[in-house]
Amino acid sequence: MKKRLIGLTLQECEAFAEEIGDRKYRGRQLYKWIYAKRADSFAAMTDLPAALRDTLSEIAELGYLDVEDVDDRSTSDSVKYLFRLQDGRHIESVYIPDSSRKTLCISSQVGCGLNCQFCATAQLGLQRQLTAGEIIGQVLTSMRLRGHDLTNIVFMGMGEPFANYDEVIRAAQLLSDDNGLAIGARRIVLSTAGLVDKIIRYADEGHKFRLAISLNSPFQEQRGQLMPISRKWDVTALLEAVKYYAVKSHKVPTLEYVLLAGVNDSREHAAGLKKIVQSMPCKINLIPYNPTGALFSRPSAQHIETFIRWLLPLRAGLSVRWSKGDDAQAACGQLAGKKEERLL
Repeated sequence: MKKRLIGLTLQECEAFAEEIGDRKYRGRQLYKWIYAKRADSFAAMTDLPAALRDTLSEIAELGYLDVEDVDDRSTSDSVKYLFRLQDGRHIESVYIPDSSRKTLCISSQVGCGLNCQFCATAQLGLQRQLTAGEIIGQVLTSMRLRGHDLTNIVFMGMGEPFANYDEVIRAAQLLSDDNGLAIGARRIVLSTAGLVDKIIRYADEGHKFRLAISLNSPFQEQRGQLMPISRKWDVTALLEAVKYYAVKSHKVPTLEYVLLAGVNDSREHAAGLKKIVQSMPCKINLIPYNPTGALFSRPSAQHIETFIRWLLPLRAGLSVRWSKGDDAQAACGQLAGKKEERLL
């Protein structure tokens, strides 16, 4: 099998160049072509000797992902990509443009093992972890499809990023490297459902990427039902970890709150959320639910506005991630789920 180069660090590219009998600086050139210049073939690497390009074509490949489906039927401008991996598994990325940003929401696992009740990806279970190369492959392949660079990356697609911590951090570091893709660290968001040990590790390691926490209920009993991870680390432990991160990093985390009709959208839930905000610096991101089945539904627009009024005044930044409820395959995991069912 050919060696895949997307996902290699600068030092690994240098070592690879020496392994194949060339000089270390050729590895630096290779790294620049892969990440900074976004080359999609070895033939395009014109400052490498022809003999080296021939050798690379024989023993290596870049590692762009195979595109199996492109779903652009959205009533918004978002586009969902279904990628096929080397082992036949499938993952998704979603391109989300607005007036000032070109954002890609990327996956970190094939499926997910956390079993959050409202999540389409949870229905797959965990199939396997993605490599850093497969994570970055989503970005580079999407850039090639779009014909332009991306400004923002969010790890909010399929999977729990902190359950694949090492590969996710490696990918984020490569994405933000000034000598490569050069996407600013503050424009990269890592999201977690609440792996407390990894939040603390993340804070201690001093990463500059932004952190988002999927909260979805201020009440432990309910959160434990919606998100089984809360049975291992309860809401109190989670919030203590988030406070630790905020103090240690001097950064403001985001609390994501998926609004589920008749489940977590009452006045009492708003009051509980306000109480949390009073005890820690944070931002609130309300996410009206995108249906993935019959179990949950999205609150009406009128009720969402009511919930927002219940929250105000709020000692935190507040945003609403409005996505179109009638978008084709709107929730992460739906396209890939159809493919993965055939493999299970």
